[in-house]
Amino acid sequence: ESIADTIEHWFRNEGADGFNLMPPALPDSLDDFVDHVIPVLQKRGLFRTHYEGRTLRDHLGLRRPSN
Repeated sequence: ESIADTIEHWFRNEGADGFNLMPPALPDSLDDFVDHVIPVLQKRGLFRTHYEGRTLRDHLGLRRPSN
């Protein structure tokens, strides 16, 4: 919860629009972050709960090239 508090503070007060994570030990630290921090951020409306599109192109709002 304290990690989520710090991320929220930076996001809301410092203008951060994203974060690069460097977990100290992979994969366990990343799994812990995903399992414990992401759900808190989702409840606070700071992290998506689903994607709108079906492809990466859709998620990025890019048009399909004409073939």
